[in-house]
Amino acid sequence: MGRRIPQDKKFVSDVHIIDIAEEGKGVAKQDELVLFIEKGVPGDIVDVELMRKKKSFAEGRVVTIKKASEHRVEPFCPHFGVCGGCKWQHMSYDAQLLFKQQSVDNALKRLGKVDTSGIEPILGSEQTEYYRNKLEFTFSNKRWLTSLDETEQPDDMNALGFHVPGRFDKILDIDHCFLQQDPSNTIRNTIRAFATANAISFYDLRAHEGALRNVIIRTASTGEVMLIVVFAYPEEGQVEALMSHLAEQFPEIVSLLYIVNQKLNDTIFDQEIEVYRGRDYIFEEMEGLKFKVGPKSFYQTNSKQAYELYKITREFADLKGDELVYDLYTGAGTIANFVAKSAREVVGVEYVPSAIEDAKINSEINGVHNTKFYAGDMKDVLTADFVATHGRPDVVITDPPRAGMHADVVNRILEMEAPKVVYVSCNAATQARDLALMQDKYEVVRIKPVDMFPHTQHVENVVLLQLRSQA
Repeated sequence: MGRRIPQDKKFVSDVHIIDIAEEGKGVAKQDELVLFIEKGVPGDIVDVELMRKKKSFAEGRVVTIKKASEHRVEPFCPHFGVCGGCKWQHMSYDAQLLFKQQSVDNALKRLGKVDTSGIEPILGSEQTEYYRNKLEFTFSNKRWLTSLDETEQPDDMNALGFHVPGRFDKILDIDHCFLQQDPSNTIRNTIRAFATANAISFYDLRAHEGALRNVIIRTASTGEVMLIVVFAYPEEGQVEALMSHLAEQFPEIVSLLYIVNQKLNDTIFDQEIEVYRGRDYIFEEMEGLKFKVGPKSFYQTNSKQAYELYKITREFADLKGDELVYDLYTGAGTIANFVAKSAREVVGVEYVPSAIEDAKINSEINGVHNTKFYAGDMKDVLTADFVATHGRPDVVITDPPRAGMHADVVNRILEMEAPKVVYVSCNAATQARDLALMQDKYEVVRIKPVDMFPHTQHVENVVLLQLRSQA
């Protein structure tokens, strides 16, 4: 438990870490006070420096490890603890899966009043490094200085990397990132070196000045690569100089694009995309199905594990070939097209119009003719008239964003009374909230967590609900 913390004390010794919270912080209890400890691992006994103290909780960081947890491992990335990504790297992957399974179980049981006694073992990711197919890096002329940098007083203050947590204007320069396969690191470092050698300015996030703003790299399981360079205020000739250099250095890039974005924010969804070389899309592939992925497309960022997630979703749906399926929050229609061959018809609904256009194209290029897609706010599209027009579904698949489903959507699902609902979620807490709203009509019969993002606290969860007997 550790010693009681006096009001004015900044350090506390012999703290036993008993759990792990979101954002990767260890959890300890001190009398009535809960401690959230940066880089703490359950099982550690540590000395802690308190950084912030409130009435019921305090935040701190590990100063000394008195006894290391059996779950503690050496982080493999030199940027660990500074860049804000991969916050569980100091924990073994087996332990990560254990705590992810536990977090899903706790959320469903505590918030959803769900019987979790039959929860299935979490499906781990076969790949725990280089598993992402998309990364975005930011340029800055005011890079974040580590303690080593401050000692050396560097002349070069440019950075191309990730935002430091809590600082919109500070970027940590990344040498090697373990999240995305090659040529991702080589592309990023080549851009940085060329810009430095040719005096192309890096963006000033406060003053909104400078030539280079962002780099987005997409790599597909097919081996295809997309690169998007986002400029802000380039000088004459700089766009051509950099893009021609990249075209020459990386002939494997099949989609070489650029954007000139002079807005105050980094979003590209309202920006015009310029094709420098190749096409404006790449292809992903899954079970022989091709999925067209453009610069603005949504696609699950762990391609291999997405395939496993979709297989579980299809297994839970247990389609026989004659069912009408509603795929809510369909995105680019990936799940809809994936299950279509096992269904009579799939009707997909999604908020983003461009995603629905991608969904239609994905059906077309795969020769899938039994899908229909509609764009609009789910609560506005999924009306009684919509159901009357398309028919009452036999199966509903729903994969909402982190906020979960709007109450109106939950109510519509309850009104439709589909015999089966497969609920895919990236947030067990909001999923549990929605399940609680559905418990009078639906019984939870299967639960399967899936790890899509190793070394982070994020976890997907698939739940199969069955309509209770109305007798």
